[in-house]
Amino acid sequence: MRESASRATVPPRPRLVGDDELTGHSVVANSTMNRERVLTGVNSYARELGLDPAEFLAGRGPAPSWLDLCSGEGLALRAAARLLPGAVITGVDLVGPMLPAALPEGLELVTADLGGWSPARRHDLITCVHGLHYVGDRLGLLERAASWLTGTGLLVAHLDPSSLRRADGTDASRPVLAALRAAGFRYEARHHRLSLRGGREVALPFTYLGADPHAGPNYTGQPGVASYYRTADREPDDSPARVPPCPRPPCRPVSG
Repeated sequence: MRESASRATVPPRPRLVGDDELTGHSVVANSTMNRERVLTGVNSYARELGLDPAEFLAGRGPAPSWLDLCSGEGLALRAAARLLPGAVITGVDLVGPMLPAALPEGLELVTADLGGWSPARRHDLITCVHGLHYVGDRLGLLERAASWLTGTGLLVAHLDPSSLRRADGTDASRPVLAALRAAGFRYEARHHRLSLRGGREVALPFTYLGADPHAGPNYTGQPGVASYYRTADREPDDSPARVPPCPRPPCRPVSG
């Protein structure tokens, strides 16, 4: 009886989904992501990132480039484009802008799934304001984004380590953060900010298994996605209701 009661209290294992299915989930196709966030001020990119993107780019020569992942309406990008004539600014979002408006010169807003998209050039600044919370293979995206930076470029993104899981559902934050730091990333736990200076090739020792879009709220208080990985210590291949990992399209060559 005790054994039966104990088994009854074990929560069911989540069903992991591949990224093709994940992109259609309501938690991921977020119509409120970065819709009202502006460049500077209270609800701004400068506050969330710990730097003013326009000020950072102003010191990068006559034609600086900024790539914003999960850009939403792109209000911050629009403001930066007006402040920085000659800048090349790109925003990429799964849902895309919802309000029709003319774009300032130098700004492009792309509607695309980041799992299959790559830029045509390298960038001085790459940002992702809370967008990684909704990406399935977020470590794979970080690997690719590292190669999209210029030699002196900067990547800044929010990361919730507690949403990174091993195949058996246990916390994978420690080995993941250790691997990220070994690859040159810096993590500020207080602000949940991950950063990398200087473009490079990055290969993290993890295999993506799938994602759980029903993981519940993360530190922001909003529902997020938990990402499951097999780690380099060769844990057993027994991920919860595992689906085969989706192949990641090769990154197109970039130039800068």
